[in-house]
Amino acid sequence: MQGYVLCFLSVAVVVSGCSSDGTGPPLEPIDGIRAVPVASGLQAPVHLTAPTGDERLFVVEQAGRIRIIRNGTLLPTPFLDITDRVSFGGEQGLFSVAFDPDFASTGHFWVDYTDDAGDTRIERYTVSSDPDVADPASALLVLAVDQPFSNHNGGQLAFGPDGMLYIGMGDGGSGGDPLGHGQNPSTLLGALLRIDVKSAVPYGIPADNPYIGSTSARPEVWAIGLRNPWRFSFDPATDRLYIADVGQGDWEEINAVPDDAAPLNYGWNIMEGPECFNAASCSQTGLTTPIHSYPHPDGCSVTGGFVYRGERLGGLQGHYFYSDYCGGWLRSLRLAGGAATDHREWAVGDIGQVLSFGVDADGELYVLSGNGSVYRLDPSD
Repeated sequence: MQGYVLCFLSVAVVVSGCSSDGTGPPLEPIDGIRAVPVASGLQAPVHLTAPTGDERLFVVEQAGRIRIIRNGTLLPTPFLDITDRVSFGGEQGLFSVAFDPDFASTGHFWVDYTDDAGDTRIERYTVSSDPDVADPASALLVLAVDQPFSNHNGGQLAFGPDGMLYIGMGDGGSGGDPLGHGQNPSTLLGALLRIDVKSAVPYGIPADNPYIGSTSARPEVWAIGLRNPWRFSFDPATDRLYIADVGQGDWEEINAVPDDAAPLNYGWNIMEGPECFNAASCSQTGLTTPIHSYPHPDGCSVTGGFVYRGERLGGLQGHYFYSDYCGGWLRSLRLAGGAATDHREWAVGDIGQVLSFGVDADGELYVLSGNGSVYRLDPSD
């Protein structure tokens, strides 16, 4: 990923709000948004989340640490430090953490990282007797995936509304998908995976996964045709799955579908955004097309966010927020009738290169910056 000096609109934007499901009568409009600093001094913060009902914020540092922010204070001792196991640099590192929906009782959480060989590892860990420190010796390997190149490692983990663990996997890297992973369900690359980590150790295959029983596909695969789904998220109000898939050289795209719509094919490397990528084979039959695409050089690497369901920005409930690593802007859209509407760009000042978004246990939205800071989005007034 490459970035440059950020630029933002210099005027406040007035947005007509919508109901909490994004389709009903308007709520009180928001005149503007400001980015409130919450923490600084972090090393490449790439993910933020919180267990259900937990007031703490857990921030993933790409180098291999998970840090805790409590009551606005960044705790000095990491929750987890696996820097000795993580290959860090470029598009490699520790990418995300997913807490057990029953974390308060099980103490389990899962992480996604690239190891010393550059290969993907999904591991489960357990919190220690100290609730602010995990037990590094509790590591349980759940899934290992060989990576042929050092880029396009995906990296998102998230529990869906169905209680299953979803894993975003890039196409294996290089450029143009030279190994053909995107359209090949027999590989775990270029795909969204869905596994059951609650009913079996290290995991089981959900009975409704689309490729169960196939001799030419992996049963873990939930959807194919992804290039590098750096960030995806579920809308808790609608169960809709949003995937921001990083493009090749011309287009960035955002997809949104019901979480039970598998099997899906998001089109890579037949398509890049709304256009054909592989001119020799460009049939769009059976492909899921994005709800929104934007061209280069408006950006270079989409940073997917969340559908807002908090209270601070009440007039924006139901709006999906996203950014771009190179573009540096903060934008939102709303899905209505299957189409992206209410496109807005927000003037929040210079917050650096946006690496990721996060939400806390109350559904409030945060932005993670390459300048080592975490910002919360609040009304400008």
